[in-house]
Amino acid sequence: METSSDDYARRFSGPAGEWFLDVQERACLELVRPWHGGTVLDVGGGHAQVAVPLAREGYAVTVFGSAPACRERLDRTARRLGVEVAFAHGEVLRLPYDDRSFDVVVSFRLLPHVRHWRRLVAELCRVARHAVVVDYAPLVSGNLLTPLLFHVKKGIEKNTRYYLTFLEGAVRGAFRASGFRVTGRFDEFLVPMAVHRALGRRAWSALVEDVSRRLGLTRLFGSPVILRAEPMERPGAIQT
Repeated sequence: METSSDDYARRFSGPAGEWFLDVQERACLELVRPWHGGTVLDVGGGHAQVAVPLAREGYAVTVFGSAPACRERLDRTARRLGVEVAFAHGEVLRLPYDDRSFDVVVSFRLLPHVRHWRRLVAELCRVARHAVVVDYAPLVSGNLLTPLLFHVKKGIEKNTRYYLTFLEGAVRGAFRASGFRVTGRFDEFLVPMAVHRALGRRAWSALVEDVSRRLGLTRLFGSPVILRAEPMERPGAIQT
């Protein structure tokens, strides 16, 4: 429920926060483009960061939250922007849908906060027909310093929570266990997001991250990472 709250949304206010969402939105839309106009299940998407842009682009979106309250911010945002997003709630580790019910399943801001995250990946894959898109915090990044700098980060962001970090091999292994393989990837930021928030200068942040991406540094050490996985048996699915 935390990521669906107005308090959490304030982390993405201001120039830096709006830029974070722009980068995330463009990456997500590009990764799901092969199934444009299809059905999408957004698990844990009450924050509206992904669901509303997808609906605006013509996807039929359903958000699945853990409680009825998770729809409050979603409904306000969708109403303000004139789009329709369906909502359901229940246990995210036991989704109430048949196998392969949706063309694409997405889940942002959730994996690092779920203890039984492999079970979550398995459920996302079970109900996806063509692809699953998730984001996660990689260990090999600025997150290596989190145990040392967590209180500094919390001082900047105010409402920071502890979160899981992942080795990419472990995430890929969880997808393989469900018969999926990674076919797309986008690394978001080299500089920790807390630093960008503290500076609050969108133009400077965009310039630094553009240079880092061109130099290949973001691909090595960027965070968060957005991954797309597709069923192994799908013709043309290529390991990346």
